Amino acid sequence: MVRKPWFKLLQPDVIVDGTVLQLQTEELRAWQVRGIIFDVDDTLVPSRQTEVDPAVAAWLEQLRPHFQIWLVSNNLNRNRIRQIGERLNLPFIHGAGKPSRRALRQAVAHMGLPVEAVAIVGDRRWTDILAGNRLGLVTVLVNGVGPGKRQQILPS
Repeated sequence: MVRKPWFKLLQPDVIVDGTVLQLQTEELRAWQVRGIIFDVDDTLVPSRQTEVDPAVAAWLEQLRPHFQIWLVSNNLNRNRIRQIGERLNLPFIHGAGKPSRRALRQAVAHMGLPVEAVAIVGDRRWTDILAGNRLGLVTVLVNGVGPGKRQQILPS
């Protein structure tokens, strides 16, 4: 497992110019990823919504044959995250407390994969990217979905 030095913990391995829909499976395969942990709020679904965009659901279906997929959310509303997980037919963890690594470790353990074979995809550096880098996951930063969501790019 390769961990980044402390001064690069907010630097993602991959920056996607757009939302999750612009993330290419080939890019994840190049990193030898076999499992993906997705943040939920503003990564897959706008905050406070339970309806999943049909384009996002279809995109996730295309990933399913190639990757094990989990949802890991900081959101404390178990019912909301459960509804999204059920609609997508994906396992989930709510109340993750990222940048804590506890919930990420739990998802990785359920996948039965080494951490370096798992990616975390999220829209926030201080939660998703920091937690993933602290654990040694492949980290992917995407633009958030919903109105007014923009990516914050830091210099390398």
